[in-house]
Amino acid sequence: MLIKILLLISFLVIVGSLFRGLFTLVKDQGESKRTVNALTVRVIASAIFIALLAWGIHSGVLKPHGVHPVAHEEQP
Repeated sequence: MLIKILLLISFLVIVGSLFRGLFTLVKDQGESKRTVNALTVRVIASAIFIALLAWGIHSGVLKPHGVHPVAHEEQP
């Protein structure tokens, strides 16, 4: 359960950083480094998210599945 909470937190940081970067880009007109800092936070949070996702799948806490699960049919 802890890994799911950490994934949710990192996802929220990614989305928050995305909107923060958009806001600073529009407001500062590219004259400050706040947009670059928001991008840096987003890249680091994305790397953490991917690492947590891989760790969760590897440890068995998260079980990946397809969008359309295949029904198990008996073959004659």
